[in-house]
Amino acid sequence: MTGDFGMANLTSTTLTSTTLTSTTLTSTTRQTTDLSLDVAIVGAGFAGLYMLHRCQEMGLEARIFEAGSDLGGTWFWNRYPGARCDIPSLEYSYQFSEELQQEWEWSEKYASQDEILRYANHVADRFGLRPNIKFDTRVEAASYSAEKECWTVTLAPHTELTAKFVVMATGCLSVPNYPNIEGLDSFEGEIFHTGKWPHEGVDFNNKKVAVIGTGSSAIQSIPLIAEKASQVNVFQRTPNYSIPAYNGPNPEALVETTKARYAEFRAENWLRGFGANFDDNELSAWDVSDEERLAEYERRWQKGGLQFLAAYSDLVFDDKANATARDFIRGKIAEQLDDKSLVEKLLPSTPVGCKRLCVDTDYYQTYNQAHVNLIDLKEVPITRIEAGAVIAGNGLEERFEADVIVLATGFDAMTGAVSNIEISALGRTLQEAWRAGPKAYLGLMTEGFPNLFLVTGPGSPSVLSNMLPSIEHHVEWIADCIAHIGEHQAKQIKVEGEAQEAWVRHVNEVAETSVYPRCNSWYLGANVEGKERVFMPYLGVPPYVEKCADVVARGYEGFVIS
Repeated sequence: MTGDFGMANLTSTTLTSTTLTSTTLTSTTRQTTDLSLDVAIVGAGFAGLYMLHRCQEMGLEARIFEAGSDLGGTWFWNRYPGARCDIPSLEYSYQFSEELQQEWEWSEKYASQDEILRYANHVADRFGLRPNIKFDTRVEAASYSAEKECWTVTLAPHTELTAKFVVMATGCLSVPNYPNIEGLDSFEGEIFHTGKWPHEGVDFNNKKVAVIGTGSSAIQSIPLIAEKASQVNVFQRTPNYSIPAYNGPNPEALVETTKARYAEFRAENWLRGFGANFDDNELSAWDVSDEERLAEYERRWQKGGLQFLAAYSDLVFDDKANATARDFIRGKIAEQLDDKSLVEKLLPSTPVGCKRLCVDTDYYQTYNQAHVNLIDLKEVPITRIEAGAVIAGNGLEERFEADVIVLATGFDAMTGAVSNIEISALGRTLQEAWRAGPKAYLGLMTEGFPNLFLVTGPGSPSVLSNMLPSIEHHVEWIADCIAHIGEHQAKQIKVEGEAQEAWVRHVNEVAETSVYPRCNSWYLGANVEGKERVFMPYLGVPPYVEKCADVVARGYEGFVIS
């Protein structure tokens, strides 16, 4: 899915809108620039960087606007202890450049945050992207003018520019979700969110730490926090399944073998359900004996990582098959705990995979340490936070002293970053269009918002896939689409309402065949108070990629190009 799809070498003059003068847009509060772009890209993570690279290859006038002070997106902000990818780094990487694949050396099976950030910076420097990235620049609004056939983009503080196309490369997990707890703002110690970690790090030495949440960032960080802190109180709402990472240096033989056949390796992954090398088993869990099934689960447990979900073809589709994996993992969790009173608290009862499966290093063993305490919020809910403590209890309250509070409460996933921007077109806002839940055709565009593209938006595999290849697939589709519009001397692409509705129905129909909607997860937005619960990702990389290609082959079926 990489490489040039017969894309024309468009020059910026092919697509550049007529530059709007300051007189056209001047208001009492906004300062208009003369900058008129072909493509305005929001976000300097992996999606934004590759989108800019493709635009530069095409000769288009494009800029990235990034709220942070440097590039990296998720990996710029998420610097909490233990932060690392959960897809092997040889796969969690760009594939558009064979030279890049060959020259970069990943030091570990699962790269750490700082190594991934170094990689992102290497890419930006290697392909000359930095001059066209504007940092410390938040996009506040974007408004489409049907008359002028362009977007007006408002940058903080109230500077405007125009762009033919806008690409939201804002990431699926980029807006921290803060809990609504009484007295949180009265806490006199330090408060940190794992999704917005201080760049200078945090000193936990001999401190009492309260960790609220037990999702992926908590599971990665708690063992390392516990190494320094004098007391760690973990407040858990719902336990999660986690598989050992068995992280370590990449074996030299594995690196050599992979690099010798990177193109074939990547092509094979596109045919796998999650778009990653999960050693997919085509057998059903019921095609083998109980002994064979347990042996396969044990083999995958010892190998570690998310590939456990692909042990059998029906694990995420058949509740009874899923239960066999659930019982196996629950048994493995129990084996790691010395205090049997903790077992039931840390054992999930939901289907495996309906919440994001986690990958850990010594997470459960951390609870065997005397200074680490688990508080089950179903039994002992947090009632409020005071100056130096978290207060919890059901009737009889208990005081948990704290010097530091770590909020591992996740993100407003999939839609948060887009919805935080005031986007309007043809008489309505995107927030209004998504009020009953986000809708996007193929996860790429929303009906009623011409020339506005989403990278890995709702309705695409996104978080149920290897994100880097999925990002590349979307960027290449968008770049090809922009090239197609230029070749046909058109100015606008928009989504047909019926095509969008049919796709949204299909996304939900596929989801309903699986275990994914069976529990309250951020896949449905259930972690964000007041957010409409809609299952957002599309399940299945190969059929999705095929659908995207088929839409193009049918003359951009479901879209209107004018």
